[in-house]
Amino acid sequence: MPELVFFFSLAPAILALILLLKLFKRKKKSYNLPPGNMGWPYLGETLGYLKPYCAITTGDFMEQHISRYGKIYKSNLFGYPTIVSVDPELNRYVLQNEGRLFECSYPSSLGGILGKWSMLVLVGDMHKNMRMISVNFMSSARLRTHLIQDVETQALLVLKSWQVDKKILAQDEAKKFTFNLIVKNIMSMEPGTPESEKLRREYITFMKGIISAPLNLPGTAYRRALKSRSNILQLIEHNMNERLQKTNGDGKKVEDDDLLGWVLKHSNLTTEQILDLILSMLFAGHETSSVSISLAIYLLQGCLKAVEELREEHIRIAKAKEQAGQRSGLNWEDYKHMEFTQCVINETLRLGNVVRFLHRKTLKDVQYKGYDIPCGWKVLPVFAAVHLDPLNFDQPHAFNPWRWQNGKTSTTTNNFMPFGGGLRLCAGSELAKLEMAIFIHHLVLNYDWDIAEPDQPFAYPFVEFPKGLPIKVYDHQCLT
Repeated sequence: MPELVFFFSLAPAILALILLLKLFKRKKKSYNLPPGNMGWPYLGETLGYLKPYCAITTGDFMEQHISRYGKIYKSNLFGYPTIVSVDPELNRYVLQNEGRLFECSYPSSLGGILGKWSMLVLVGDMHKNMRMISVNFMSSARLRTHLIQDVETQALLVLKSWQVDKKILAQDEAKKFTFNLIVKNIMSMEPGTPESEKLRREYITFMKGIISAPLNLPGTAYRRALKSRSNILQLIEHNMNERLQKTNGDGKKVEDDDLLGWVLKHSNLTTEQILDLILSMLFAGHETSSVSISLAIYLLQGCLKAVEELREEHIRIAKAKEQAGQRSGLNWEDYKHMEFTQCVINETLRLGNVVRFLHRKTLKDVQYKGYDIPCGWKVLPVFAAVHLDPLNFDQPHAFNPWRWQNGKTSTTTNNFMPFGGGLRLCAGSELAKLEMAIFIHHLVLNYDWDIAEPDQPFAYPFVEFPKGLPIKVYDHQCLT
């Protein structure tokens, strides 16, 4: 009898629990998820997704999944249930609803190496504040009056060091150019000084860790990268403290000629936030631009017609300056006359896909084209596959800069998003294109080049040339 009393006293609670479980299962089953394969527990399909492949292709993994499941499919990637999108409209929808329906959500290992205050991993108001600092520093006015001169100076410094008939690692040279430029503008470091060379060595180790497996174990590239990160931050902080001590001693205000000075003078960021911001800018301002320049060198070598048309354009610019008696360097008007160069840049970014995909997470349940994307799921907008889709671009695997002439292909559609979009549109996109244009200007006016050893860009997913893109250069003096 006591047992029956006990049972009936618990019965309502048991029934309520069963009802809740049924409701939960029913809700779970009610999602109309896209087709796909969740793969192994936890690992899911991550290893297959990250398997290196030629960067100017979509890769076998992505091609097979698109063919089987369509342009929106489910998977399990980076430890989370994920919706992968090769649909340009959904990609735009995700980026335009940043902070409302979706937010940035990169793997924790990336935040661990870039820092919790890195712009890449920050969300909300703090990201807006950090991004605004970057946008102000790389404003159109600064590009026109200051940065364009620095870009040309650093490009010539690298290009004039090339020895003809000698093998050169083009990717290393492009990295040297963009590194010299970014450290000059963020901390006023001159190329070749012991301090800048130390920073460059530490940064190389740092980058090797970013593209490696995130294993924080002795002897791993990731562990060495964390050590280099610490060394880089110490160097930045030493530079910062020297400035503060000097200005306090002289009673002067901090100069804002570079990013570090600008932040010290115009922001209320903490030391930790400033250090992560400078490291973020070093990473963003150096890596993507150098890879884009390397890709342009690689792709142009296989399209001599494009090289000749580039030369004609840049000879016209150089001769016009000469006839006008302008012996100084390139100016903004010269840059605006580089119309075919912009076509080459667009085509390089489309075909090379330096930024292949982004990491986002849903903040609430989302419905799109009849599919449900549950709250908390990751969403990966994959730009590379959109850029290489034959429905979006005719003969998408061909390097064809002329497709961008006369408005034949628009840079404002959902089909072309090399710098992302929405609130997190790359703050340095215009600087990146300026760097590419000026480097190409002096490259085609002074050199011919061949690929010295077979090499091609691979996606790891960061784009790299395994051999560093070995080329051999020859004199080509266009102006006599």
